[in-house]
Amino acid sequence: MPKVLIADEMSPKAAEIFRARGVEVDEITGLSKDELAKIIGNYDGLAVRSATKATAAIIEAATNLKVIGRAGIGVDNIDIPAASSKGIVVMNTPFGNSITTAEHAIALMFALARQLPEADASTQAGKWEKNRFMGVELTAKTLGLIGAGNIGSIVADRALGLKMKVIAFDPFLTPERAEQMGVTKVELDELLAQADFITLHTPLTDSTRNILSAAKLMKTKPGVRIINCARGGLIDEDALKAGLDSGHIGGAALDVFKEEPAKASPLFGTANFISTPHLGASTDEAQVNVAIQVAEQMSDFLLTGGVTNALNVPSLSAEEAPRIRPYMALAERLGALIGQLEGTTITAVKVEVEGAAAALNIKPITAAVLTGLMRPHSDTVNMVNAPYLARERNIDIAEVRHDRETDYHTLLRVTVTTPAGDRSVAGTLFGNAKPRLTELFGITVEADLAGRMLYIVNEDKPGFIGRLGTTLGEAGVNIGTFHLGRRDAGAEAVLLLSVDGEIPDPLLWSICRLPGVKIAKALKFG
Repeated sequence: MPKVLIADEMSPKAAEIFRARGVEVDEITGLSKDELAKIIGNYDGLAVRSATKATAAIIEAATNLKVIGRAGIGVDNIDIPAASSKGIVVMNTPFGNSITTAEHAIALMFALARQLPEADASTQAGKWEKNRFMGVELTAKTLGLIGAGNIGSIVADRALGLKMKVIAFDPFLTPERAEQMGVTKVELDELLAQADFITLHTPLTDSTRNILSAAKLMKTKPGVRIINCARGGLIDEDALKAGLDSGHIGGAALDVFKEEPAKASPLFGTANFISTPHLGASTDEAQVNVAIQVAEQMSDFLLTGGVTNALNVPSLSAEEAPRIRPYMALAERLGALIGQLEGTTITAVKVEVEGAAAALNIKPITAAVLTGLMRPHSDTVNMVNAPYLARERNIDIAEVRHDRETDYHTLLRVTVTTPAGDRSVAGTLFGNAKPRLTELFGITVEADLAGRMLYIVNEDKPGFIGRLGTTLGEAGVNIGTFHLGRRDAGAEAVLLLSVDGEIPDPLLWSICRLPGVKIAKALKFG
């Protein structure tokens, strides 16, 4: 039974779902990093919110960990490269608190527009400063979205309902999607010059850090009001204070800060500034939603291999997993075959799918190819870290779908680039379930790839098969299956034999010395 640790406070629904699905779960919150490091090796899964830090040191201590689930969107508290290199899936729940966060951004926009916090404080202090708090309408104002993904699109929808004009900067926003959302796609400088209100909805990455820098803030429209419910670090907070003090920025509302908890920000006490303590996801509905989602996603992965909302491995739904798993088995075996034959000289990999395979999610298939390819040279490689290791080794990856008729109902081809040129293998599924090799380096050959095998390239001349059989028989090695292919009569031939036992090195050297043998290698699958 898989075992999961819930290390942060979250809805009891999470533990209920784990137990109902057959996953053992411990709820131990408030652990120090040393306490967590001592026990994390006992768990297959770690469920966190934002308090627990899954650092490289914690991940190193997690000897059995297979998945880290973040109940929420941001994963700043998880060392994803460290998890990837160790083969641990990292997943989040990007949709559970989307509406809540979007509504908080809208609420802060209203609060800025009508100076609600100051007006409330003044009124409760016994003042009646009706003429002091002159707000602005949202109707007909221009809202600039920095980030138009899931949350940004919800904000846009709400803003359009308020009769605002919405413009958006997002490198991944297509013209078709912008039209569907009812927004105008613009470049960042254009957004800064036009927007009356700016709201940020983008993750914190190297490219988005300080996306509103001092220089960018100076390009904003005078009197602009800025809202950030995304991540701290997107705005230069010192420059934001300077803009508020000068009056160039008409107001700002931050739910997130570069350093959290923010207890001594220079922005505190600044006129026209509103702050909340990272409340974007803080509604009863959102807390329940993300807890349910993280438990369901982690259970799917641990019990069925389904991968949803993963940040370092291709997604594979629990419903999709049974259908695609035979293709992944074929892909891993083709990768293992070519990896054992070509060693570490591979500089590029191309994965091609034809027939029925062309309609499938190709990303998990590619990850399986890379897993098989590198497993002969690394005991710790798996579906998660294989793409990461390939990038580390500067192996170029290409994926191709072919919509064409083939000799097989479905076909998977793997081509690698080596200093000696391109080398290709191909395979299919018999009965939509059983992996079978169909082509090896341009030679047609049908073979199972399982257990221990012997690969031989030899001159196609009479008597060779008899000599090989005699050599194996004298060594006490039984042949299970025998697969032969050749380019032309009398030319180069390829043999793939499954054998019942290990091929010791002395026997392999004896085979290499047989007349006509060009290459002989022992292979292992599974």
